[in-house]
Amino acid sequence: MQNETIIAGFGGQGVLFTGKVMSYAAIEDDLEVTWFPSYGPEMRGGTANCTVVISDEPIGSPQVKNPRAAIVMNLPSLDKYEDAVEPGGYIAVNSSLVNREVKRTDINVIEIPANKIAEEIGNVRFANIVMLGGLASKADFLNLKSLEKGLKHGLSGKKAAFLEANMTALHEGAEYAQ
Repeated sequence: MQNETIIAGFGGQGVLFTGKVMSYAAIEDDLEVTWFPSYGPEMRGGTANCTVVISDEPIGSPQVKNPRAAIVMNLPSLDKYEDAVEPGGYIAVNSSLVNREVKRTDINVIEIPANKIAEEIGNVRFANIVMLGGLASKADFLNLKSLEKGLKHGLSGKKAAFLEANMTALHEGAEYAQ
């Protein structure tokens, strides 16, 4: 089994961190994983995306043409990656920032007002983890328990103060998507 996910948005939305959490979760499950970031020269506001490939066998390449899933945090990301998702795959759309419907009918669409939910939790910066929870609740290749472990790994040391709020965001996103 090999599953590829693209996570896309603009700088400052936690796109790369979301991919790292998925990667840490895969490592916790003793799976093979690649995390491949791509971002513009701007620190905030520029484009950012990453691909995460998770497999129970060695991975040939971190590059992905037709991912099984995509998390799109903004409209330019939806425009870019909607057609790339493989038929039957999943696309999680941040409906707080995307003002159009997904055109394809051959993929599973998960619309989540992630910014709104994150603001209710206490900070819009948790929108990325809300989206991850939403995807995990629908996709058959992610599970919340592993993602919780991934969050613990990614938010250790000085960042541990953000763990509880991120756990809440993960579960709020999963609950909303259900």
